[in-house]
Amino acid sequence: MHIQHIKMRWGRGDNYAYLVTDDATKDTLIIDPAEPHEVLPAVKALEAKGAIKVTGIVNTHHHHDHSGGNEQMLREYPNLPIIAGFNSPGVTETPKHNASFRLGNSVTVTPLHTPCHTQDSICYFFEDGDDKAVFTGDTLFICGSGRFFEGTAAEMDAALNKVLASLPDDTKVYPGHEYTKSNVKFAKSVLSNEPLSKLEKFCKENEVTTGKFTIGDEKTYNPFMMVTDPAIQKSVGLEDRVDVMTKLRELKNKF
Repeated sequence: MHIQHIKMRWGRGDNYAYLVTDDATKDTLIIDPAEPHEVLPAVKALEAKGAIKVTGIVNTHHHHDHSGGNEQMLREYPNLPIIAGFNSPGVTETPKHNASFRLGNSVTVTPLHTPCHTQDSICYFFEDGDDKAVFTGDTLFICGSGRFFEGTAAEMDAALNKVLASLPDDTKVYPGHEYTKSNVKFAKSVLSNEPLSKLEKFCKENEVTTGKFTIGDEKTYNPFMMVTDPAIQKSVGLEDRVDVMTKLRELKNKF
């Protein structure tokens, strides 16, 4: 399995699109190609070299900065399946929670329904032997979470701390945006520990953090995945996990 990120709206929205390719067949899924004018040159160049064969588009949720390129992508690739939540433009298939499917010969893809940021938010867990990756859209960011636009704190707690937290700890995290620097600044206001300090140092030295950290890492420095941690509870002055999640989001929104 080969994963490549493509920067979109850099300096404005700092979005990522992704190409995930099965090594043997070159079958490739494109995740969240919201800006075709930025995505297609990379895709066409890889196709010309025989490095990829586009077999589908995947959306993590319906917001325009993730699904807004679907119609133009379909003009380039007619009849391509669009695997996404029910509100995405041109969606042809909304996969059920935990209903795995194959990419090429060796990659297993498991959709994980994580409603909150939007009610059609889906994360996608990819496995190829020992290689594991999860594409989290705007549900989980490195050291942060998405806003609760269409959901509740209880839903985000379930999405992060039950669904995603149950993945293997060595699963690499690929979010929809590069927000890590600002997330670290907020995290430092409620948490002080060595993993967070190491992440801050990495951010100072590297522009890109996607795919560099794991679910296991997130459990050590992401406040939204530490709602039962005594240090976080003390910082926000609350103990109930949903109350802690609510307070963290309120604080982050104002930060």
